[in-house]
Amino acid sequence: MDNIQTKTNSIELAGELTDKIELSHTVYGEKFYSCFLDIKRLSNRTDSVPVTIPERLLVQHRIKSGDKARIEGQLRSYNYYLKVDDLAMNKKSRLVVTAFCKNVLPYEEDVNCVKLDGYVCKTPIYRVTPFGKHICDLLIAVNRSYGKSDYIPVIYWGENAKRASLLTVSSNVVVTGRLQSREYEKRKDDGDVTVKTTYEVSGFELNC
Repeated sequence: MDNIQTKTNSIELAGELTDKIELSHTVYGEKFYSCFLDIKRLSNRTDSVPVTIPERLLVQHRIKSGDKARIEGQLRSYNYYLKVDDLAMNKKSRLVVTAFCKNVLPYEEDVNCVKLDGYVCKTPIYRVTPFGKHICDLLIAVNRSYGKSDYIPVIYWGENAKRASLLTVSSNVVVTGRLQSREYEKRKDDGDVTVKTTYEVSGFELNC
C-alpha cells in the first residue's frame, strides 16, 4: 500500500524547523508532533509550512527546533472544527493541510517538491486579476489507505490556469509543484479585517 501512496502523494521538503515542536495528537499510543518548516525559494522568499512528525523519528534523529531538516512523506488534510460558544458557529470547519513526515534524510539544501495524482472534487475557480494574471484554484482528492482521502488545494497561474479551468469534477490530474504559505485578508461580519494564512500547492506542471 505504501508504494501506491508514494506514487499518488509524495513530498520532499527541506528547510529549518521553527517555532516549538509541540504534541499534536496520539493515535493507538503513538505520539505525533507539529511544528513549522521554513523553506527558502530561489527568490529568497520563505514559505513557512506546517509539518507533522512521529515521535519515533524525532527521537531517532534527535530533531529539535532550529535544526535544518529534510523530510519525505505525504500531504495530509483534516477538518478543524471551530470551538466557540455559538452553537451555530460550532458546525463550521476549515480545511487544514500538513506535511506528514514518514522519513528523515540528511539535509543538503532547501527543497520543496510535491507530486499528487488525484481527482478534481470541486468545480475549478478561475479568475483574472486587475493586473491581468490568470489564476485557477482546484481542490484535489488524493486517495489514501483504509478508504480515506486527503483534500489538497492547488493553485495554477498563467497558461496552466487556463487549462485547469477546463477541468470538470472527477477529472484525473497529476500535479507537480511546491507547498506554499500565503497570507490573505478576511473581512468579518462587523467589518473588521483580519490577516489569515493558507497553505496550498502552487502547481508548476499539470497533466490530465
